[in-house]
Amino acid sequence: MTSKERLQAALSHRQPDRIPVDFGSTGVTGIHVRSIENLRNYYGLEYRPVKVYRPYQMLGELEDDLLDIMGVDTLGLKSARNEYGIENTDWKEFRTFWGQVVLVPGGFNTTTDDNGDLLVYPRGDISVPPSGRMPVSGYFFDTIIRQPSIDESNLNPEDNLEEYGYVSDESLEYWKGNLEKAGESGKGIIASFGGTALGDIAHVPAPALKNPRGIRDIEEWYMSLLMRPDYIHQVFEKQTEIAIDNLSKFAGLAGDVVDVAYICGTDFGTQSSLFCAPETFDELYKPYYRKINDWIHANTNWKTFKHSCGAIFELIPNLIEAGFDILNPVQISASGMDPERLKKEYGGSIVFWGGGVDTQKVLSFGEPGEVRDQVLRQCDILGRDGGFVFSTVHNVQANVPVENLVAMNEAIREFGAY
Repeated sequence: MTSKERLQAALSHRQPDRIPVDFGSTGVTGIHVRSIENLRNYYGLEYRPVKVYRPYQMLGELEDDLLDIMGVDTLGLKSARNEYGIENTDWKEFRTFWGQVVLVPGGFNTTTDDNGDLLVYPRGDISVPPSGRMPVSGYFFDTIIRQPSIDESNLNPEDNLEEYGYVSDESLEYWKGNLEKAGESGKGIIASFGGTALGDIAHVPAPALKNPRGIRDIEEWYMSLLMRPDYIHQVFEKQTEIAIDNLSKFAGLAGDVVDVAYICGTDFGTQSSLFCAPETFDELYKPYYRKINDWIHANTNWKTFKHSCGAIFELIPNLIEAGFDILNPVQISASGMDPERLKKEYGGSIVFWGGGVDTQKVLSFGEPGEVRDQVLRQCDILGRDGGFVFSTVHNVQANVPVENLVAMNEAIREFGAY
């Protein structure tokens, strides 16, 4: 099987020749730039500064030589600008706090504050307040809340839609070029077209906007789910309308090149429980997810990808009813997320993309033997009868021992995943 055929088989709940593998195709299946450099060094690959395609979490681009070693079957297509609204062009060298030289976009302009923390700016414009902060001892950026004072009498849902516009001809030309290249890769293609993230908390503070308006504080947004449901409905309704209009244009370009559409990264669970009741999900989110998913399924062959961390076992039926084909990251360390139970109850109805190894404890702090054992076990459980794409539980972080990453790769190969 080719990588594309392998992924399509798994997505159709058929047993592929081996489990398809994903690293780096999305902002939730990526690898920190430091871990990428450590892997390149371990395998003796040519030195190349790693490109930071998502500075928010300092995720790096995996080049073809490392992708081949890791047996990666997927290729992710992303928008022209990163989460800070900075175009991913004109790459330049940048030295991190931990001493690594990486490549960042030319418009990635930073300053430091009195504590020595690194500040990043929307669209690279240092004349406006910064929208992200990396602590001097940190390895990624935290969002800076810039919400203006809320005047209840003048709240306007349009203010929470400023970043969700109709796709431009320039953007379509960008996507056309990328889709043409992707079609020649032989890999399974996952496209993050954007605009479909309903209430994704990484987007609510609008780190790409110079002067965001509306409800932009994370706590205020969550309270609004109960306090201002009419407002949330108006935001989601218009956002969905724009998203479907844009998807119709993307579909005309993409055809069968794309296999998976990344829809949304809104989290609904904590380590131990849901923080959105299924009834609230059904009332506020499901109608709009359903419209997006139904349109995609009626007009394309794409499968739809939903990310949610946490203990969401009880919500999975609702996600399936909302039309999602894929669940990520399959947080097996959270309460109730036992892989055997997940596969038995829902394995025929939704694809598990992730859950290959626990990043919070085993991969980051365990011994290589523990990593190997867990990878083999997860592949055995989740890979039965297809319906599984190997990836870690969320992104691989900065300080994961390279020996553990190598043990993970070798265990995937040992199982027969590549």
